[in-house]
Amino acid sequence: MRRLILQHGPCTLIPDGRRSPFESLVRAVAHQQLHGAAAEKILGRFQAVFGPRRFPSARRLATVSDETLRGCGFSGAKTAALRDIAEKTISGVVPSARAIGKMGDEEIIERLTAVRGVGRWTAEMLLISMLGRPDVLPADDFGVRNGFRIAFGLSELPRPKELIAYGERWRPHGTTAAWYLWRAADSTKKPTSTA
Repeated sequence: MRRLILQHGPCTLIPDGRRSPFESLVRAVAHQQLHGAAAEKILGRFQAVFGPRRFPSARRLATVSDETLRGCGFSGAKTAALRDIAEKTISGVVPSARAIGKMGDEEIIERLTAVRGVGRWTAEMLLISMLGRPDVLPADDFGVRNGFRIAFGLSELPRPKELIAYGERWRPHGTTAAWYLWRAADSTKKPTSTA
């Protein structure tokens, strides 16, 4: 890890706490299995349905038809996930922005993974990117696993359990360790030609 820190400099991860858990989950579902630009186009069409104001609320999402959501570019599975995110936000399973800040990491993960289309990885990304939790090591994340493989000169990706066991030595700085492992994975990517 010392070599990664020297190579990549200080961790520059800055959480974006302006989004509600509802918005963060909707955005995460939109990005699942899609290139970022395609997901942002879908989200742009989605927001346009509700007008130029801020991101729609769960109650406003409940007022539009599945056909409208499909017209934005959401698949049937993602439309069902959005419906469940809205329903569980209204019922309180998905906590409010105020409530989530008072909850522990595992409690948040347990609550959010009760939502259709939201797995542990998505919940961990919310903990990192929205809440800025300092000790989240997303062991199922391909980039983290690949960064570990590269940093430690392994021929194969570590299994998540192996990564979790090794990651105990990084506590309580798992999030920072993940950031450096992502940088290690990114450093091996070849730049794309613009010619």
